[in-house]
Amino acid sequence: MATKYRTIDTETCDFDSGIVEIASIDLNDTEIDYNSQQSHFVNPQKPISISAMAIHHITDEMVELSPLIEDVIDVYKGADYLVAHNAEFDKRMMPEMDVPFICTLKLARRLWPELESHSNQYLRYALKLDVHVPEGLHAHRALYDCIVTASLFKRIKDDSGWSNTEMLEITNQPSILHKIGFGKHLGMTFEDIYKENPSYFTWYLGQTDKDVNVEFTMKHWMEKKDE
Repeated sequence: MATKYRTIDTETCDFDSGIVEIASIDLNDTEIDYNSQQSHFVNPQKPISISAMAIHHITDEMVELSPLIEDVIDVYKGADYLVAHNAEFDKRMMPEMDVPFICTLKLARRLWPELESHSNQYLRYALKLDVHVPEGLHAHRALYDCIVTASLFKRIKDDSGWSNTEMLEITNQPSILHKIGFGKHLGMTFEDIYKENPSYFTWYLGQTDKDVNVEFTMKHWMEKKDE
């Protein structure tokens, strides 16, 4: 029996709450089912921030007569796994769901650490993904992003051979980053930093205010060099 993965995406009022659009498309094992695609505008019961409008171009007027998220969420349930790009965000925004989330952002960072970016759109073009998006949609609309994520997830499964257990393990860990984004080593890979200045890792890990992804990456390279 095929495993059903439901790729899901939300567009929101801001970074804290308020879904204004939700969409999904299914994969049966690694085959994308384009007949399964669905999307809904949602009334968030709060104003949409200007910053959010500038990204997804959904306005208050477009959603004021739409149903509440509680009225539509049930049709997005029923898959074996939910798949999202930056799943922590969508999981936090959505009502409680009944299945585990798989995060394509974390999987892509682990599988292709050398890439300059791991955003959905960057990966679409960097990996030359086979994407079939309905006319009239654009990036940062929920269904558009779902379709890109579904194609990305298919490529990840094809290239990695990871099991569901392995993908969940990566999803539930912090990300392993490729390059550092701050400080005197800005732009260097973590591997090169550890080769040239291992004491920097020791210093950073001793700080109280640490980024969890940077901390996890540094510990990864320290353990790798000790093997």
